Amino acid sequence: MATQAPDLYGILGVEKGASADELKKAYRKLARQYHPDRNPGDAAAEERFKEVQGAYDVLSDPEKRKAYDERGSQLFGGGPGGFQWSGDFSDLGDLFGGLFRQRGQRQRGTPGRDVEVEVQVSFDDSLKGATIRIPVELEVACHTCNGSGAEPGTAPVICPECRGRGVISDNQGLFALSQPCPRCGGNGTVIEQPCRTCHGSGRERRTKRYTVKIPAGVKDGTRIRLKGKGEAGLGGGPAGDLYVVTRVAPSPLYERRGSDLVLEVPVTYPEATLGATVEVPTPDGRISLKVPPGSQDGRTLRVRGRGAPKLNGGGKGDLLARVRVNVPKKLSKAEREATEELQKVTKDDPRKAAFS
Repeated sequence: MATQAPDLYGILGVEKGASADELKKAYRKLARQYHPDRNPGDAAAEERFKEVQGAYDVLSDPEKRKAYDERGSQLFGGGPGGFQWSGDFSDLGDLFGGLFRQRGQRQRGTPGRDVEVEVQVSFDDSLKGATIRIPVELEVACHTCNGSGAEPGTAPVICPECRGRGVISDNQGLFALSQPCPRCGGNGTVIEQPCRTCHGSGRERRTKRYTVKIPAGVKDGTRIRLKGKGEAGLGGGPAGDLYVVTRVAPSPLYERRGSDLVLEVPVTYPEATLGATVEVPTPDGRISLKVPPGSQDGRTLRVRGRGAPKLNGGGKGDLLARVRVNVPKKLSKAEREATEELQKVTKDDPRKAAFS
């Protein structure tokens, strides 16, 4: 059975027209009196404390108080859709709060959708950075009605069903109030003369062009956010964001490993054996690389600060020069004779060391 609407003013011991200060003073006095810390084990005092808290939560909020003053009997009564109040005051704040949260959400509108597009970037531009223009197809505010959805010279009118509240009529109960108005879809307004361009939606699909700054150091798959450049919101809601995803072309020279760049460096057998200084490319120009004597195939030499820029600042990565010993497929007569002489004097047996 429905329970009679609670007298929240009576619970606090104040008149219906009490000021905010009077409400606060009464609440503090009763809260101190019935606080569980002052009444350990007293179930009646604990229940009274909950009643005081619930009553003050409603009456201290101007909107909740107005709703209670105007609709208290309907909200807690037994009418169609009415709330079957059990006497538990701890739920009063949530009960009224849910109603006004929904209204607040409706008034703020619906945010626009985020949009994601891909852009092709050369390897060199990924290291140096670039500025490019990209086309993006978006749902934007209609250029004819500026997003109102109404034909120019007219305007949306207050919904006659919900009278602008965005929720169904007052003669329903609390839970009915939380349902969007079927006439206006929760907007609070209806369009009697829809815009000829967007047919009342307030939006149209258009291709916009944005200038995007690609920072130095982007990788394949890096996402760049352009706030508010996504699709238009509904009902005055904010626009979504645009996310630009970089697709970096592979390099014929370098392999990317985070901020480091791997470079294959071919060397001759004598250079690997005796050591040498060879010239190698880097993103910042050619440098001299010292190959130590006895360098084995696959040895990696690190050149600090010659890699890719770090996207969030902090300098650059390293160049990892991987030594590749080049074995010639054909030898001249002089090369063959020299190699044969080397073979005669070589005492090292690599298989013995490897397989013993």
